[in-house]
Amino acid sequence: MRIIISIIIFCIFLVSRFPECAEGAEDAINLTENDRVLILAPHPDDEAIGTCSIIQKALKQNAKVRVVCYTNGDSNEPSFIVYEKRLTFRKGEFLHMGEVRRRETMRAMVFMGVKPENITFLGYPDFGTLEIFTKYWGNVIPYKGLFTRVSKVSYPEAMSMGVPYAGESILADIKKIILDFKPTKIFVSHPGDVNRDHRSLYLFLQVALWDLEGKLNPPEIFPYIIHVVRWPIPRGYHPELGLERPDSLANSGIEWYSIALTQEELKAKRAAISFYKSQIQYNPSYLFTFCRSNELFGDFPVIRMNMQDPGETVWHDLETIQNIEIDPEHKKDAENNILPDVAYAARDNRLLMRFQLRGKVEKDLGVSVFVVGYTIKIDFSKMPKIYIKVDNLGVHVRDKKQFLEVKDVEFETEDNILILKIPFSLLGNPDRILTCARTYPNNLPLDETAWRVIYLQ
Repeated sequence: MRIIISIIIFCIFLVSRFPECAEGAEDAINLTENDRVLILAPHPDDEAIGTCSIIQKALKQNAKVRVVCYTNGDSNEPSFIVYEKRLTFRKGEFLHMGEVRRRETMRAMVFMGVKPENITFLGYPDFGTLEIFTKYWGNVIPYKGLFTRVSKVSYPEAMSMGVPYAGESILADIKKIILDFKPTKIFVSHPGDVNRDHRSLYLFLQVALWDLEGKLNPPEIFPYIIHVVRWPIPRGYHPELGLERPDSLANSGIEWYSIALTQEELKAKRAAISFYKSQIQYNPSYLFTFCRSNELFGDFPVIRMNMQDPGETVWHDLETIQNIEIDPEHKKDAENNILPDVAYAARDNRLLMRFQLRGKVEKDLGVSVFVVGYTIKIDFSKMPKIYIKVDNLGVHVRDKKQFLEVKDVEFETEDNILILKIPFSLLGNPDRILTCARTYPNNLPLDETAWRVIYLQ
């Protein structure tokens, strides 16, 4: 009897110590020969460190696998200096670095067993794609790369060589890939990742799939996370350890899937990562940090809201989500977090957003939000991409790159609570919304929530 009780206590300990195992069954992502697996990587190397287990398991099942790199990772200046052992700011040199990284991915993926014709590069600007998603649509001058200083896809091997750095270009490429390949499962970067390109790839994918509803069977979506402050710890090659869900995303409603790697798969993953020499030389231990006994996948649940009648507001409260920490050196504990609570509601034909701050709104302490609406009735390129900044001087509104004189966006404050009221008409009367919030304090660390998806019932 004592042995049975001891076993029960030990199992309870395991569930409490490793909650991701309780929320998602081990190897719960089932892969068969009928699957068509699409890997979407923001930069060359994300496909290996984030999804190596999936690639190997899919190929073993004789499933179709296609790998797509969103950018060529051409703006990583520190790694360029270390790898090339020289300092340069000539734009051609950064394109050269993008070509180096493209070749590394080709070698690594071919080593894994992916056929060269199933590896695609889109060539969009490293560190610029979230700017494109929120600003560069319609009749505007295309975005210019941070270091490359080019405004169009400039890699001859890219899928759409010469197209401008604009939202329409990226969305068209992703939709074409999905229509041509018809994936059953898509693995994509996470909306809670702190890297901007990782976030924007998820956002473009969401819009592409909404545009394609009814034109193909909906694929399953499995986001993988790479960049989170102080995760995973410890750094370096520790194959005996597993990846646990990040603390900053605990209790967020994400259903985590923990996929175990066999010893053979783990050995192959380490060998594949070794091909990315341009990144390893700058930070030798970092990429191998993801050579662990498992890989993690999971997405936030969609926020579903009904339009409420005038009267008492029912909030969709996300207070249990710890916000993403953008400044890892300055911020060391939760007490410094000044955006601990964000909640949403829909009432009086307005989107309501409630922020519970740890300080009162002042000139140098406020909040800002991105609110991007979607409806199948209007081409997404023509939909508003709204950015709103609120401080004690008032409300400042921008649609893409244009500042607006808007009087019907309102806010009210009481102590540390700020409630922002945004008319749905300003958002294009959407039925779906992509949104995130952040603070912009002066001389304080910056908080930023993950991008979330809202469905208006």
